[in-house]
Amino acid sequence: MNEKYFPTEIEERQQQRWAEAKVFEANVDESRPHFYCLEMLPYPSGRIHMGHVRNYSIGDALSAYKRMTGYNVLHPMGWDAFGMPAENAAIKNNSRPDTWTFENINAMRAQLQRVGFSYDWRREIASCTPEYYRWNQWFFIQMFKKGLLYRKNATVNWCVKCNTSLANEQAEGGFCWRHEDTPVELRELEQWFIRVSKYADQLLDDLDTLEGGWPERVLTMQRNWIGRSKGAEVDFAIDNTIETGCETHLIRIFTTRIDTIYGASCMIVAPEHALIDELIASGKASDELKAFVEKQRATSKEDRIAEGTEKEGVSTGLFAINPFNGKKLPIWTANFVLTGYGTGAIMAVPAHDERDFEFCKKYDLPIVRVIKMTDSTEPHDAPVEAPFTAKDESGLLINSGEWSGKTVPEAIATMTAKAVEGGFGAAQTNFKIRDWGVSRQRAWGTPLPFIHCPTCGIVPVPEDQLPVELPKDLNFNTQGAPLAEHAGFVNVNCPTCGNAARRDTDTMDTFVDSSWYYFRYVDPHNTELPFDPKVAAYWTPVDQYIGGIEHAVLHLIYTRLWTKIQRDLGLITFDEPVKNLLTQGMVCLATARCEEHDWLNPTEVLDGKCKFCGRDAKIGRTEKMSKSKKNTIDPDEMINTFGADTVRLFMLFAAPPEKDLEWDDSAVEGASRYLNRVWRIVYKWHEKVSGVGVQVSEFSPSESSDAARALRRKTHQTIQRISNDIGQRMNFNTGVAALMELTNAIYDFDKKVDENNAGDMFALKEALEALVKMLAPYTPHIAEELWAALRGEGGHTDFVVVSAWPAFDAELAKADELEIPVQINGKMSGRVIVAAEIDDEALKQAVFNDEKIKAKIAERQIVKTIVVPKRLVNIVVK
Repeated sequence: MNEKYFPTEIEERQQQRWAEAKVFEANVDESRPHFYCLEMLPYPSGRIHMGHVRNYSIGDALSAYKRMTGYNVLHPMGWDAFGMPAENAAIKNNSRPDTWTFENINAMRAQLQRVGFSYDWRREIASCTPEYYRWNQWFFIQMFKKGLLYRKNATVNWCVKCNTSLANEQAEGGFCWRHEDTPVELRELEQWFIRVSKYADQLLDDLDTLEGGWPERVLTMQRNWIGRSKGAEVDFAIDNTIETGCETHLIRIFTTRIDTIYGASCMIVAPEHALIDELIASGKASDELKAFVEKQRATSKEDRIAEGTEKEGVSTGLFAINPFNGKKLPIWTANFVLTGYGTGAIMAVPAHDERDFEFCKKYDLPIVRVIKMTDSTEPHDAPVEAPFTAKDESGLLINSGEWSGKTVPEAIATMTAKAVEGGFGAAQTNFKIRDWGVSRQRAWGTPLPFIHCPTCGIVPVPEDQLPVELPKDLNFNTQGAPLAEHAGFVNVNCPTCGNAARRDTDTMDTFVDSSWYYFRYVDPHNTELPFDPKVAAYWTPVDQYIGGIEHAVLHLIYTRLWTKIQRDLGLITFDEPVKNLLTQGMVCLATARCEEHDWLNPTEVLDGKCKFCGRDAKIGRTEKMSKSKKNTIDPDEMINTFGADTVRLFMLFAAPPEKDLEWDDSAVEGASRYLNRVWRIVYKWHEKVSGVGVQVSEFSPSESSDAARALRRKTHQTIQRISNDIGQRMNFNTGVAALMELTNAIYDFDKKVDENNAGDMFALKEALEALVKMLAPYTPHIAEELWAALRGEGGHTDFVVVSAWPAFDAELAKADELEIPVQINGKMSGRVIVAAEIDDEALKQAVFNDEKIKAKIAERQIVKTIVVPKRLVNIVVK
C-alpha cells in the first residue's frame, strides 16, 4: 500500500480487476433474492454531465449496498439513441446520424466506465439498432391486430424546427418540448395512434397501488394529466324555427353538473365547432362572428385559456332548446371553449360556475340560481353576487321543476337517468388524456411496419421480414419525410396480394423506444421475442427506478401504458412496471452574464468583471446546469483533478437525493480531503491490524479499555445507522455524515490505543474494516484498495464491493448514556445526562435533582411534569 492516495492509479487498477472477475455480471439465480436497480437511460448527446453523474451515483450506491446485503442485483445501462439531435447533426455536417450517434455512445460509455459504475455491460442496448427496434415494430403489429393501434386524420401539433408532429404531452403549454421557445402549429395529417383511452381507467386507478413507492408529486401530476371526469352527455336540439342553413341539428355537451341544467343561460361552442363551419359556409354568419372565429383560430389554445386572458365571445344568432324545460337558449361561441376535451360545446350556468359567471355577467346574460345551501333562508330569486359551486350534500336544488328539493348527488343521479330514458343523453366518463399520436415525419426513428396496398388496405409487414430497416443511403436533408423520397424503401409488393404497394413512410415517436427498454435489458440477445417471459418474471417489475421529475407525465405514463399492453399480450403478469421511484434533484450552479459575451461560466468572472472584455458581469441566481447558460462543470475535469470517488462522494453527500444539489468547489475539495484522511489512518494501521486474529466469539469486553468499548459502540451504531439510511430511506447524505463521525472516532482512538492490548487492537481492526466496507457503496475504488491492504497475508481475498455488509450488534449499538433536554413551560431550560435504560420516574427525579433546574423552579408551583420517554421532560409551573 502506498503511503499517499493516488486516485487515478487506483481507479484504473480496480476497474480492471472488476472487469476481469466479472463481478457486476448478473444472471438468474433462483436461490437468491433479486433486486433490479435502474436509472433512466441517457440520450447520447456526446458527453455526460453532472446531472448524469448524480443520477447514476445514487443508483450505483444502492446497487452496491444491495449486493453486499445478499441480493442478486441487475444494474444495466443503455442508450435512448433515436431522435432529432442526431438527424439535425447529420444534416448540418452532411453525414449520417448513426455515425454521429455511435461516436457519442462510445465516448459516453468510456466516461461512465471511468467513473466506475457497476453496470453489467453485457446487457447494453441502443434503441437505434435494428436488433432493438425490430421489437418496436413487432409490438406495433401485435397492437394493430388487437385494435390498439389505428390510423385516422387528426389535427396534430407541429414543430417547425423539428419538422414533425408532436404528441399532446410533448406540446404542453403550446411549445415544443425540445424547443421551448418554438410555438407549435396545428396541422391536419393522417396519423397512427395507440388507443390510450382503453387503458385510461386502469392508468388512473392503478396509481393507488403505487402509493408509498412513488413520490406523491408524481402521482398527483399523473392523476391531473389523466383527468377523469364522470358526468353526462346531453343533447340540445337547435331551434328549427330559424333557417340556419346548417346540417347540424343537435349540440351535444358534456357536463359533470347536470343538476344545474335549469340554470343554463346560453350554449357556447368552440370557434372550431362544426356548427360554426356550417354557419359560415351557409353565408348566414355575421361579419362580427367570422372575424372573431378567424382571430381565435389563429390563436393558440393555450393562449386562449391562459390565466388572466379576458373571456370573449360572439352570438351566432342561433338558439338551442333545453331538453329539461323547453327553454330557448342563445348559442354563442367563445375563446375559452375548446375542441379536444368533451364535445367542444358547453352549457353556461353562471350562478354555479366561476368561468360562466364572468362571461355571462360581461355580456348581460341571465343568471339564475338553481342550487342553494340546505340551511339557506335567502330568497330563491335573490341577485347572485358570486357563484355557488358545492357538489355535495350541502347543496339543494331550487327553481328546477320536479327536481327542486333534491340534494345535488340525488339530482345528478335521477336527472342523468331521465336523460337516458328520454333518449337525449347518456352517462359518460371523459378523460383529459388522449390517444397517443405516435407518427413522426422524420427519418431517425423506427420505421412503421405497415404496407399500404390499393387492394388490401393497410397490411402489416410479415413478422419474418422484420426488422424493416432504415436505408443506408437515405438523404436526411429534405423538406418532407425523408423516407417518402426514397424509392427503394417506399416501393414494395403487397405481402397479401402481390400487387404494387407502398411502405408507410412515418417513423415512431422516440418515446416508444424508452417505454419498454428495461424489459429488453433482462434478455437483450433474444431473437425470438422481445424478451423471455420467464426471465422477465424473475427480474421484473423494477425494484427501484431513478430519474428526473420532468418525465412524470411523458415517459412515466407511456411506460405504465406499455406495461399494461405487454400484460395483455401475455408477456408479463403484473400491472405496474416500477415498484419504487426516486425523482432526484437537479445539479445547480450560479449563472453569470455579460452585456458583450452573454452567458459566462462563473469562473470567467473576476472581481465582478468579464475576463474577456472587462465589462461588468454579475453572478446571478443558482440554476440548473445548462450548456446554453455556460454554468456547467465537466465531469472529466473533476475526475482528472480529484478522482471519480471524490466526485461520487460529493454528489451523494451534498444534498438528499430528492433535493437540488448546488455545486460547490470547496465542498468537492472537502470530499477529497476526507478520503485522504481515511487513507492515512488505514495506511498507519493496516499492517498491524491485519495480523489481529481475535474473533468476536473470543473477544472479552473485560480485556479491553473504556476507549475500545466506546469505539466498538460507535462502530456498531454507525453500521446500524447507515443500514437504515441506505436500505430503508435512501438518505445517502446522512450516511456520509455518519462515516465521517466514525472516522473522527477512529482518529480519537488512535491517540489512546494500546498496541499490546488485544481488545484495543480488535476494536481498531473492527472499526477500520467496517469503515472501509461502508465506504464501498459511495467510493468503491478506494474502498477496494483499502480492503486489500487490510487483508494482509492470508487475509481478505474477496472483492469488497461484493463482500458481506457488516452486521451490527444491537446490544453494542445501545448508548450508555442519554442527553435529555429539559423545558420549563415549553422553553428550553437545560439538559441532564442519564443512563440509557432509565425509566420515566427515575428520569423525573434526575431532572428535579439537577442544581440548575432546581434554581429555575425555586418557589414556583409545579402544575405537572410531562415525560417523553428517553427524549424530553417538560415542567409546567406557575
